[in-house]
Amino acid sequence: MNSSAQNASRKWAYSAFRRTEAAMVTAVAMALLLGMPGDLAMAEKASRAPWDDLLKVGSPRERGTARHATVPLPKPRPAEAPSAERDEPDKEEQANGKPEKAAPAPPEPSACRLALTEAIAIAPSIPDIKGEGGCGGEDLVRLEAIVLPDKRRVSVKPAAILRCKMASALAEWIRGDIAPLAERLGSTVSDLDNFDSFECRGRNRIVGAKLSEHGRANALDVRAIKFADGSLVSLTDRTVPRGIRESVLRSACTRFSTVLGPGSDGYHEDHIHLDLTERRSNYRICQWDVWDAMPQKPPFLPAERPDEAPPREIAAKPDDAGQNAKPDAEPEAGKANLETTEEAEPPKEEKPEKKKRRQNRR
Repeated sequence: MNSSAQNASRKWAYSAFRRTEAAMVTAVAMALLLGMPGDLAMAEKASRAPWDDLLKVGSPRERGTARHATVPLPKPRPAEAPSAERDEPDKEEQANGKPEKAAPAPPEPSACRLALTEAIAIAPSIPDIKGEGGCGGEDLVRLEAIVLPDKRRVSVKPAAILRCKMASALAEWIRGDIAPLAERLGSTVSDLDNFDSFECRGRNRIVGAKLSEHGRANALDVRAIKFADGSLVSLTDRTVPRGIRESVLRSACTRFSTVLGPGSDGYHEDHIHLDLTERRSNYRICQWDVWDAMPQKPPFLPAERPDEAPPREIAAKPDDAGQNAKPDAEPEAGKANLETTEEAEPPKEEKPEKKKRRQNRR
């Protein structure tokens, strides 16, 4: 574009600006005289040329005044709306420019968790475990001690990681069955020997076997129960009175759905396995043979034969019968006679054998 065209364009824009300015002054004066300040924005908009906004004609103050006059205000915030307050973002997120993430709400405690209070057991909750092959579980606790009705504690050594339902069943077993048994024996329970609780493995630690209830945090292996007087009752020890072991057997099979001990499968000869496996028709397994005590002195030698016992009959062997028989003397006599005859008769001269010749006579 040449200079003459540019000058003409500028003159045209300046004349348009002057006309617009004059129209705006006239509209404002009329509004003030007539007492209608609300129509100021409409009068100003009507007096403008359509290209004024494109050319940004007018002062910045005038343009800002017109813009704010036409924009509506937002509605007030309802009273039932949630609070708009936000926590201060983390300094690291501010530095890195990452958006703030809201923390997940903690899950509501289960009915078992609400019932398993510190008056029953010391069992703090732990996060859920999700391992490979279905290992782990939800609603887990770390069972550290069981509180008896008289406020004394039975320590679980070491602390067992279990599901809340399994921990609750153990607490009821100790409080309702084992503690009264110890009182009948003149003592109190102090410790529970935890041989194994949660462990992600197959049954009986066999590679490729079905997932054990230990892998689901739903089982506990118990070796012994310790009393306050220092005595230790091993549940698989034959020297422990049979009546005590049978009482523990009956109570355990009533409380738990699976009880395995000596004589079950060869893997539970030195401890007792307890779990809460859910089966069809509430089927239960109770396999624990309470063996009798071993004799103090093993009978290495057989007992003496009673006097009133009948005599033993011994069958003769065929070889012995031929040797012990009387006819054995006859061959010896015959042998002697043969020797006598040979001495009486002179020996015969042996003649050389004659060769047989072929008779080829003609």
